[in-house]
Amino acid sequence: MNDMLYRPAGSTAEGPFSLVVTPESAGWGYSGLRILELTGGAERFTTGESEALLLPLSGSARVTVDGQRFELAGRTQVFDSVTDFAYLPRDAEVTVEGEGSFAIPAARTGKKLPARYGPVDGVPVELRGAGNCSRQVNNYCLPHTFDADRLLVCEVLTPSGNWSSYPPHKHDETSETESELEEIYYFQIAGNGMGYQRVYGTARAPIDVLAEVRGGDVVLIPHGWHGPSMAVPGYDMYYLNVMAGPGAERAWKICDDPAHGWIRETWADEKIDARLPFGGRS
Repeated sequence: MNDMLYRPAGSTAEGPFSLVVTPESAGWGYSGLRILELTGGAERFTTGESEALLLPLSGSARVTVDGQRFELAGRTQVFDSVTDFAYLPRDAEVTVEGEGSFAIPAARTGKKLPARYGPVDGVPVELRGAGNCSRQVNNYCLPHTFDADRLLVCEVLTPSGNWSSYPPHKHDETSETESELEEIYYFQIAGNGMGYQRVYGTARAPIDVLAEVRGGDVVLIPHGWHGPSMAVPGYDMYYLNVMAGPGAERAWKICDDPAHGWIRETWADEKIDARLPFGGRS
């Protein structure tokens, strides 16, 4: 099972999609992700039983969904800036015209919400941690930033040599302090470099992953402690987080590994890495 949690770039490609992860292929119930590659022209697809975003990783696009048209200015690449995006309801016919690479994070849902445009200036950018645990989080589609039924989406950018998703945390139970969420990590690494992702389990639900990750790779996290995400010296790390789960409340509540939670207390005496934010936005 653990071998199936790491999906190298290209291993799940289908037609114009360089990556396809569905709830069925992941072996769970809700979270999915596709990466659409366009070299000009148009591509049509349906959202089926899932709500989704159309999120430019590079390039720009015109998106037509449910009779509405959205112009996405996009960005040159993920380390340059935050981007605008489109929300795609379930049971929608979607046409994308443009050139670039586009993430389609998705969550299975029984509710159809209206198609909408997400402006770039409405995306909160958070600088989290301190010292060599400093990272940038672009909060596209979280409960406090953008309305959806189940879908949660953010990006994390980690300067070279830093650690993110740290201290290790989990969200695989429903409680006052934790949400049950399946999670996808999709990576891009600057300069064709590499990084590392750790996932480990509990006595109740064992899991053991230590993956070397490169651009286009995916790590699936059905449960367990995840982190750190390690950006090796010389190579900045980007990952897109996609989360969804069965809970009645759309929430992102996490529990730190109690063996390592003390790390947070050390940040009060350290400064945020001066290389942040990427692209100069705060």
